[in-house]
Amino acid sequence: MDNQFKVVIIGGGPAGYEAAIESAKLGMKTALVEARELGGTCLNRGCIPTKTILHSVDLYAEMKKSAEIGIHAGEVTYNMEEIQNRKEEVLTQLRTGIQGLMKKNKVTVFQGKGTILDANHVQVAGEETVVLEAENILIATGSVPSVPPIPGVQLPNVLTSDEMLDKKDVYPSLTIIGGGVIGMEFAAIYSELGCKVTVVEFLDRILANMDKEISQSLKMLLKKKGVDIFTGARVEEIVEGEEGKLVCRYSEKEQIKEVVSDGILVAVGRRTNTEGLFGEGFALDMERGRILVNENYQTSVPNIYAAGDVIGGIMLAHAATAEAINAIMHIAGEKPLFNMTQVPGCVYTNPEIGNVGISADDAKKAGLSVISKKYPMSANGKSLLSNQERGFIKIVADAETHKILGATMMCARATDMVSQFATAIVNGLTIEQMAAVIYPHPTFSEGISETLRS
Repeated sequence: MDNQFKVVIIGGGPAGYEAAIESAKLGMKTALVEARELGGTCLNRGCIPTKTILHSVDLYAEMKKSAEIGIHAGEVTYNMEEIQNRKEEVLTQLRTGIQGLMKKNKVTVFQGKGTILDANHVQVAGEETVVLEAENILIATGSVPSVPPIPGVQLPNVLTSDEMLDKKDVYPSLTIIGGGVIGMEFAAIYSELGCKVTVVEFLDRILANMDKEISQSLKMLLKKKGVDIFTGARVEEIVEGEEGKLVCRYSEKEQIKEVVSDGILVAVGRRTNTEGLFGEGFALDMERGRILVNENYQTSVPNIYAAGDVIGGIMLAHAATAEAINAIMHIAGEKPLFNMTQVPGCVYTNPEIGNVGISADDAKKAGLSVISKKYPMSANGKSLLSNQERGFIKIVADAETHKILGATMMCARATDMVSQFATAIVNGLTIEQMAAVIYPHPTFSEGISETLRS
């Protein structure tokens, strides 16, 4: 086999495989190196499995309330093993699709651990060890769950999101350490399944990087479902309790408190995945574990690029994909495809959360002169007829020009609709220009029109 390539990509997640397709389409001979399954964390241990399970759980929750809309059925139950089997079917189908895309686009896939030996050589340790010669290298190795040095964190039934996504039974009670996106999505899943969920968050609110009203509203909705949330709480240790239980001890307002549960999920974020990436005597400039890059995603070695979670910043699959494709465009001597100034954020709770641009809180802190518009989705016909939870849409615009600067959505289909605002911000659209569009009735998106015209 000819092991000389124009581009060698290490990491077969959304950043890696999408970049490989783009590279091949641009006529560059491309290799993709992946140590595990194609699709990376997003497909196999993150976005897709979480949302597949959430879909089943949301349907279960809706069926339990079906009598409210005149639908009467027998006892509604769930089987977690069958939900997991359904998840595996989805993952297998998507992996097969990626394999087909690699073949269709003539991308050579190498299964094994990729290690950069020098600026032009990548060793792949799989069933056999091969060395690839590369004019350019793109690192897209992603991230792994971060496990803080909490005493007792290695005890049985203390899990990361990776292990939690494979569990075929449900803990009667679960403590979640971390109130970010991962923690909140798992809180939504397990509270709907009847699990007693407790969230312990170090910061002063959950989803601390989002609009304060989002944090407050989600906390209230989860409390209605029996979830206890403690913020400003630092976990001190985890110890074994009676009858196989786990005790999570945390300090809150200088007092030591504890919560007892059957399992503990550690969801305090993710860290860059660079273990074994560099051969002996070779290194790139790094800072706190992340690979440093310039605006073209070039590292300290110009023909080696890096994109996605491994460079830190916004750790989202769609951001990683856009960064990696922009890197490929630079290798090919083309202009970048994506504007990276606006990356939508999504949380798949019920209701969904979507945000992009700056929030009203951000604008106030920055001293910007803005106008803010808000619309309660309880007044939206589609939300009412489909029995949705309370929600809202908020828009922030420049006070003088009326250009859209940001949007926050907490409602059904928020994750699908937030891109409308990303488009508006990137293209400098004003409130009036967005409001001139006719939105169909009745739809959830109609709420956008109501907000703009409020």
